[in-house]
Formats: sequence, C-alpha cells, structure tokens
Amino acid sequence: MQAPDDFDPPVGVAQMLEPGLHRIVAPNPSPMTYRGTNTYLVGTRGLAVVDPGPASEAHLEAILAALSPDQHVSHILITHTHLDHSPLARPLAKATGAPVLAFGNAGAGRSAIMQKLAQAGEIGGGEGIDTGFAPDEIIADGAVIRGDGWALEAIHTPGHIGNHLSFAFGDACFTADHVMGWASSLVSPPDGDLTDFMASCARLEARDWRIFYPGHGAPITAPADRLAWLINHRQSREAAILAALTGGPATASDLAARIYTDTPAALLGAASRNVLAHLVDLTGKSQVTPEGPLHAEAQFRRL
Repeated sequence: MQAPDDFDPPVGVAQMLEPGLHRIVAPNPSPMTYRGTNTYLVGTRGLAVVDPGPASEAHLEAILAALSPDQHVSHILITHTHLDHSPLARPLAKATGAPVLAFGNAGAGRSAIMQKLAQAGEIGGGEGIDTGFAPDEIIADGAVIRGDGWALEAIHTPGHIGNHLSFAFGDACFTADHVMGWASSLVSPPDGDLTDFMASCARLEARDWRIFYPGHGAPITAPADRLAWLINHRQSREAAILAALTGGPATASDLAARIYTDTPAALLGAASRNVLAHLVDLTGKSQVTPEGPLHAEAQFRRL
C-alpha cells in the first residue's frame, strides 16, 4: 500500500486531531519513518505524551512550546524502544518532572525462540534499538494509566519489537509501528517476531475500533480494513516464500530479491529481514528448515 500523497503535516506544530488529542510530527523524515515520528499529547490540562520521539532539541522545544500556561506533562508513555520513538523521553522527563512509563527495556517481551537467537548472536538485527532506555515505571499488559480526565489501556502488541505497546483511548488506539497506513511494519529478528506480530494483529482485530493513530503517517480511519490488509499481506508473503522454496533452498536475501520486485534497492535490506522473520516463523511451524544452524545467511529448504 502506497503512502497517501496528501499527508504532509507541518513539522513541530501541534495539530488537534480530536478534542483532548494533539499530534506533533518530529523532524526525522526518512524512508523508514515517512514524514517523521508522530508524538501525541493526550488530555487538556495534565497531559500524557505518547512517544516523545528521537533525540532532537528542536522537537523537545516543540513539545514544550505546545503547552499552554495551564497545562503540564504528567506522564510520558513509550510504545517501544526504537531510536525514533524513545530517546527524547529522558530529556522531556528532566524538563517536566514527569515519569517515563514503558513495557520494559530493549530486550523485554522477546519470545523464547527470539531470546535464544539473540543469545546465539548469529541472526543479525538490532536496527535502530535504543539500547540504553530504562523506564521509571513498568507498564503491564492490560494496565490502565489514568490522568487528568483521560485513561489509556496498555495492550502488549509484540511483533515489530518485543516490548511494543499499543494504547487504547476509548474506541481509538495508538498503534505506533504495529499498524501504520503508509507501509507495513518492519519485523527483523531477534527484536521482531512474525509469530508474535500475527498474534498481535489478531488481538487488535478482536476489538471494535473507530480509528488508529499510528507512529508514522496519517490516522487510519478504517482500522478493521487495515488490519485485514496487513494479515492478508503477510499471508501472501508467506505463500510467495513457500512457492519460491519449491525450486530449491535459498537464503532470505535471495528470496527477497525474487519476491520484492517492486521494492527500491535501498530497501531490499529491510525486505530481507522481513523474509527472514517469515522463515523463522515457518521453521516454528515445521514448514521449512535451515540447512545447518539458523543464522542470518542460512539456506532454508521447504519440508
């Protein structure tokens, strides 16, 4: 799915999305972040900041400038520990006195297989991880964080990374990098886990949502349709991988070059990581197997 050409919001400006909710886009556009990271301000007086964003003095100033004299930041909520979402948490906490809340550090929430692969050290990955992140308070799955006239329910949605949280805000949901409208999510082992990603999609799909507010790009006004697209997209990729392996063993990089034919060369590395995530998932489902130890450049064959 291509990004909509009409999503080009002003950077560093607080825009109201609905009563009690504003968005500020950070100055970090890239092929992986689209126009930049979306920072959300929830509330009318005591505010929650969802994903303060990258280490950027300009963005810190933009967040603070968005506060009126009768407003203050009471909570800083982190959806996950990638460098475009969490590093500004500590400077913002220092400036406001608000605590930083998250599911955990960069390794929290990993499945057993991903923990094993991480310890073996041969799977690669580690792209853009905020390894030094440490929250002041741990948010458990299902916890409800309450503030001044607002409440946010934490939903553990691992897949893009093990510590990924979405936050329900009534019938709206902050989906961060799990569900975005402009692109599908990068799933790169051992931080990303496709098995978990699909389970998280199903978990979100089980609820009736009005709108999704993603970590990058425009609000998703048809959440059920977007989730159905994401699930179908991953299932189609799986089918393409299995079909390609019918012709013989191949590496994730080989498969990505064959399958992602419409992907710019600069993004083929990310595509290879997504394929590797599928291969790990398919290994767990006993549909493929690596020829030898499971590592980033392993050859996989179909069973």
